[in-house]
Amino acid sequence: MDYDVIIIGSGFGGSVAALRLAEKGYRVAVLEQGRRIQPADMEKADRDPRALFWLPGLGLKGYFSQWFFQHATIVGGVGVGGGSLVYAAVLLDPPPAFFRDPAWRDLHADWREELRPYYAIAKQMLGVTPNPYFAEMDEYLRQTAVSLQAAHTFDTVPLGIYMGQPDVTAPDPFFDGRGPARTGCRQCGQCLTGCRFNAKNSLDKNYLYLAEQLGVQVLPERQATLIRPIAGGYAVEMRHPLNRWVRYAPLRAAKVVLAAGVLGTLKLLFHNRDVAGTLPRVSAQLGRVVRTNSEAITGILSHRPDAKLAEGGPAITSHFYANDHTHITQNRFPPGYTFMKWYTGPLVDGARPFPRALETLASYVRQPGQATLSPRSANWHQRISVLSTMQVLDNQIGFTYGRSPLTGFRYGLQTATASGKRAPAFIPEANEAARLFAQHSGGVAQNTLLESVGNLSITAHILGGCHIGGAPDEGVIDANHEVFGYPGLYVVDGSAIPANVGVNPSLTITALAERAMSRIPARGV
Repeated sequence: MDYDVIIIGSGFGGSVAALRLAEKGYRVAVLEQGRRIQPADMEKADRDPRALFWLPGLGLKGYFSQWFFQHATIVGGVGVGGGSLVYAAVLLDPPPAFFRDPAWRDLHADWREELRPYYAIAKQMLGVTPNPYFAEMDEYLRQTAVSLQAAHTFDTVPLGIYMGQPDVTAPDPFFDGRGPARTGCRQCGQCLTGCRFNAKNSLDKNYLYLAEQLGVQVLPERQATLIRPIAGGYAVEMRHPLNRWVRYAPLRAAKVVLAAGVLGTLKLLFHNRDVAGTLPRVSAQLGRVVRTNSEAITGILSHRPDAKLAEGGPAITSHFYANDHTHITQNRFPPGYTFMKWYTGPLVDGARPFPRALETLASYVRQPGQATLSPRSANWHQRISVLSTMQVLDNQIGFTYGRSPLTGFRYGLQTATASGKRAPAFIPEANEAARLFAQHSGGVAQNTLLESVGNLSITAHILGGCHIGGAPDEGVIDANHEVFGYPGLYVVDGSAIPANVGVNPSLTITALAERAMSRIPARGV
């Protein structure tokens, strides 16, 4: 064997697996299809979208991915550190309903108590700290909470960011000197295109950094294409995601950990089961239950051309619960997200997609100046306040694998809906909060056109598809995250989560990965 363990993906699940298995004496390699992203890459991405986007088919090798499906638009991160490169570093505990969800409550007497120590470990590793900043945008969100009779739930968010002294570099503050030096947060609000100022606790600053000190080999620009059982383990074939002339020899290991994110993990397992035929016993539940955190994105554009709302803190600094199932945060956008002003249009209500789309388009005829305000606005990223609304209510989409016009008649992932449970493109609480925020801030409330016209749910928090179950007819993996029918093959990313988290899920993915790795014995035991 080339290694004891091959990990596919370097996000929250893969990074945890790399460190914990290395600590147990395993020889570990991490395959990552993206590059190592440097501060200079992040600085360039804030000036030029071509440096931001990951679109291998067009030769773009940035680190922000955006995938359009029939029923959803999904965004994420690609590179060493995965989604942590572009996440807002919000690390929230899920509400109690998550632990009691029927999708997995029968698999353990008390999931909340079972996971409690692993949440504590995850918080320590990710450097969770209270947000000390409160700026203009936070005050408008607080006033919105008051108007919704939810002031008692308003608070600042816990963040995985080294606050320190702004722009002052200090020796490792988290791991007794074993980690890298860090620089205090400068409150620039640019977390979503990566923190080039060394303040955000992305995975290359904690789990991956420590794993590499223990000898873990992180291999960038390796896209896994095939997993094939062999005597004593598995062989993993891979390719260069951008250069088809580069060839890699297959790697062999006794264990393989799949942590390529929901889309990457699903695509790899579907292809191996249904096309290559190397993993034919993977459960028929694969891809059937995928969730989006029941999410909606709304925006409020300030009328003030000289506004500076993007400053005064990290990307997300405050939140509240509009009701027992609805969670709302504010977002500051970096300059590199200015392309999103072309996505925004009038705020329009309506649970029925076609009438809502018609009403939105009619607004461009009746009030063209108002409807086109965002695309025409200078200084847009400083004037826009974005609200993320998430709900713990169950929703589902499914993923299948095949050829279609949407995949260019090549094999690829396709979405399907579950009757009565489709991921929403309209959430009434989201529009209501946007209107109230606009009243308090003196701005204009807006929807994204992908939701209002395209009827697409937009999410950075895709979950499930390889969910935990009690048997192969109930899930793809068991409670130890091992794939049914394939000893030594594990799934430890967001695709393993069986229920709707209802808040930003990074902390939960990390905690579940910590638990899964704790159940693998030390090498030689």
